[in-house]
Amino acid sequence: MRVALGVEYSGWNYAGFQRQWHAPAIQNELEQALSKIAAEPIELKCAGRTDAGVSATGQVIHFDTTKERSERAWVLGTNTNLPKDIAITWAKIVPDEFHARFSARARRYRYILQNTDYRPGILQKGVSLYRGEYDVEAMHDAAQILLGENDFSSFKSAQDENPHAMRNVHFINVMRRGRYIIFDIQANAFLHHMVRNIVGSLLLVGDKSKDKDWLKMVFEARNREIAGPTAQAEGLYLVHVTYEDHWQLPIRPEDMGPLWI
Repeated sequence: MRVALGVEYSGWNYAGFQRQWHAPAIQNELEQALSKIAAEPIELKCAGRTDAGVSATGQVIHFDTTKERSERAWVLGTNTNLPKDIAITWAKIVPDEFHARFSARARRYRYILQNTDYRPGILQKGVSLYRGEYDVEAMHDAAQILLGENDFSSFKSAQDENPHAMRNVHFINVMRRGRYIIFDIQANAFLHHMVRNIVGSLLLVGDKSKDKDWLKMVFEARNREIAGPTAQAEGLYLVHVTYEDHWQLPIRPEDMGPLWI
């Protein structure tokens, strides 16, 4: 039996999604909890290996098991054995051909920053803090340069082992919601730190340190060293993974982003 699960988690207490031997990781906790419900060792695959400090409302995983359990049992039973900052949101028995990573057609991330002079008292780790004035319209306009299938080497971290940096960005929207500035970006796939590096460069446009022409030059140069700094991890969320309709995976409205957006 192959089972797909929806997962949400707060990532700031973990060294990332991928299994770690010497640090806490989301995958470790999920596999331990699932193994208890299945009464056998479980090894899972995910749609996107989020970095340390990055959270998710719409992560998707799958695993194979010889044990038959109801979809409800996979949700409720696994949640009983998970820490409070990780939760299964849905379960679906899927064909063996389904793969959480390779069947995905798009990933959507949102980056949320609090734009105030004071630090957050409630969402201390749920958002990043950036003081000063930012021109949201200028950032949104400049971001449209990045649409389509292009080489994103300028926004690829040195640790990224992908052989090429071609990615297809479907949309980037920058908007303000009260004290928050939200960057909403979807692509077929992402490079390591790609979203945070794009946000870091757009913030230079937003505070008038740089302009749209500079971002275009950086993009075309394919040189990470001349782009903006990497934005903080705490504001980044994997909010949705898109699959073809024939898989019939559940879609919750809240998967499209954190509650306060």
